[in-house]
Amino acid sequence: MKKFLALLLFSGLFLISCEEDEGVVQTETPTPDPVVVTSGSANFSNYVALGNSLTAGFSDAALFIAGQEASFPNMLASNFALAGGGSFNQPLMADNLGGLTLGGNPISGNRLILSFASGSPAPVAVQGQGATEVSNILSGSFNNMGVPGAKSYHLLAPGYGDVAGVALGTANPYFARMASSSTATVLGDAAAQGASFFTLWIGNNDVLGYAVSGGSGVDQAGNIDPSTYGGSDISDVNVVAGSIDAILQTMTATASGGAIANIPDVTAIPFLNTVPFAPLSPTNPDFAPQIPALNAQLAGLNAAFDFLGVPERKIEFSTTAASAVVIKDESLADISAQLTQVLAGGGLDIGTATVLGLVYGQARQATAEDKLVLTSQGVIAQVNTDAFAFLQSLGVDATTAGQLSVNGITWPLEDQWVLTPDEQATATTAIAAYNQVIAGLAAQYDIALVDANAFFVEFGTAGILLPDGSTVTTDFGTGGGFSLDGVHPSPRGYAILANLFAESINAKYGSTLPGVNPLDFTGLYIN
Repeated sequence: MKKFLALLLFSGLFLISCEEDEGVVQTETPTPDPVVVTSGSANFSNYVALGNSLTAGFSDAALFIAGQEASFPNMLASNFALAGGGSFNQPLMADNLGGLTLGGNPISGNRLILSFASGSPAPVAVQGQGATEVSNILSGSFNNMGVPGAKSYHLLAPGYGDVAGVALGTANPYFARMASSSTATVLGDAAAQGASFFTLWIGNNDVLGYAVSGGSGVDQAGNIDPSTYGGSDISDVNVVAGSIDAILQTMTATASGGAIANIPDVTAIPFLNTVPFAPLSPTNPDFAPQIPALNAQLAGLNAAFDFLGVPERKIEFSTTAASAVVIKDESLADISAQLTQVLAGGGLDIGTATVLGLVYGQARQATAEDKLVLTSQGVIAQVNTDAFAFLQSLGVDATTAGQLSVNGITWPLEDQWVLTPDEQATATTAIAAYNQVIAGLAAQYDIALVDANAFFVEFGTAGILLPDGSTVTTDFGTGGGFSLDGVHPSPRGYAILANLFAESINAKYGSTLPGVNPLDFTGLYIN
């Protein structure tokens, strides 16, 4: 392309140089026509964005001013301003720390930043006390109605912004500080602004909590009463469909157009693809000396697995290569009783046999198909205090209880630390159902569909090429596309998403939004 442009300029100079006026050669370079940004059939004069943390600009485990300024709706608004768009008001936090307080008491932590203070890079929370007090309610209306933590049905829930309900867990602190009243709904406050154009990206949290909690929630398929859902549950597709339908019906009543994004594969985020399934290295001076003794102690257990016809559950640690952690897989048949019986039959005392049966009845070593959550790196090879107390309650002495309570080695990593293949399938099935609904509703309401799902597949496999020739990837800490929480994009990642929205809007409405330059935004905050 650069050679092509150079050729055009050269040709233009050649033509000009042939035009002589009384023997004087004209050598002036023509001035290119200014780029005109148009809105097409859309009206960008009053833009309102609805959604969750991805819309709010949440990153690095918090919401803070710099992150909000780098939200994709704010970037889109800067593009819309070139084509008749108006001001874009956001419910800015009080500072760049990100921590929330309620009645002066901290209720959320500060944002993360990459620090080299320890000698090696590590994500750490920014020090200090955040000054964003939830009960200090902001005045005015806000074009960015992204509410971190919101699920699809939360946007329609009265009282979701009630300050009194925040401490009770029935209200959202981020919406509470900007809601028009204690009984307001997110959708109602958004609709009251009479948007001429809107974006909607919701539904991600209806499955994300399940994935990042290692599948510890419940798949609520078939249950259409969201008041009975837990925070880590997967929402029934009909609940998601009804919520999005209601939102679109309301917003299209005034808007000339809009855009809705579908749900990316939440199992592909860095939070679930950074910690290796086999992190136990034989070169680790704390682990290596224990390997022979561990394998000797596990020999009887492995023989019992063989006897019961489940050799795939055997546990062994390598002296030459990295070993997989031991996990509890709730999709496996619980053979605790059978295991106890076989171990006792092999000569082990009944007390020890019972303990081993309970501990390893659904245990196996992880495989490459398992996904360990990012936070598991802080517990692997550490003593599980709850397990220690449980074993002691069974009469196990302190020394033995300590030996049997090491996470991922002698005590299987519990459900919240690992997303197994069965749990991954549960999540991706829900996402496919949500996206089918979203595609249908986008067509029904004749708005732009932003295929975030397909985009993130490309992002995760090949990365995104930038104007300077560099590539942004989804690699944790180094790729530039995701923030340090491993779930939310970095400012540069949000810029790439803003361009994806702009491309989809241009294609639908014939607008000529130029997008933004991702290189103008950081890929990582470094201390």
